[in-house]
Amino acid sequence: MRVTTDLWVSAMLRRVFAAGGFAAVVKRGATEAGAVFVLARSRLGEVTLFGPAPQTSYDSARPDDRFFTLLGSGDDAAVLDARLEREKKFDPDIWVVEIEAGAVPVEELLSVKTP
Repeated sequence: MRVTTDLWVSAMLRRVFAAGGFAAVVKRGATEAGAVFVLARSRLGEVTLFGPAPQTSYDSARPDDRFFTLLGSGDDAAVLDARLEREKKFDPDIWVVEIEAGAVPVEELLSVKTP
């Protein structure tokens, strides 16, 4: 049984705060099974967007893990905000979480799959 999105997001926020970073829920989606998008901002102004990894990324031995994939990065936040707006139109139940991880790499807070 997979944990609810609400519980998973709460745990991620705690991990970010425990690592000395900052996090906020920008958009709250479906409590049970909403897709999660993470917008990571660095202190130097770079923005990175992570979204749900494709279903083919999931391991049958660990089906409960949530995996993410890099959707875009750069210093132009407007491009990534536009991408999130398109995602919201496609699926209004998504979650958007914005984090500033601080000294901890985002990859230590999220399970990121590379293509």
